[in-house]
Amino acid sequence: MKLIKYLLIGVYFGIVLVKGEVISWFRIQEMFHFQSFYMYGVIGSAIAVGAISVALIRTFKLRSLEGAEITLKGKPFNGKANFLGGIIFGLGWALAGACPGPLYALLGTGYWSILLAIAGAMLGTISYGYLKPRLPH
Repeated sequence: MKLIKYLLIGVYFGIVLVKGEVISWFRIQEMFHFQSFYMYGVIGSAIAVGAISVALIRTFKLRSLEGAEITLKGKPFNGKANFLGGIIFGLGWALAGACPGPLYALLGTGYWSILLAIAGAMLGTISYGYLKPRLPH
């Protein structure tokens, strides 16, 4: 019952994704074919909101809903690993027509075939967890 607020936020976020056409396969294909600015505008807006949010969290030392201090730590940049990870992520996005976040919104709208992409994402996550100790970090 304590986690219901997170479920409601997730449902709201899913509705925003659907109404904003961010989960539209056609919008994503337009982006990858450089035929429309729409998705680049959405992604750019998200980056701007994220950057402003991080600046506000750091400036005002904001706390979580539970009152815990929010600490934001950077991760080291690993050129090869980041490049390879980006290629794998981009290929999956292009093939599935969706990045990981909207997969569940697509499922919620009744696109049952997206279960294959969700299964692939889960398999990739499990594989990474298994291989992580052997990968260069």
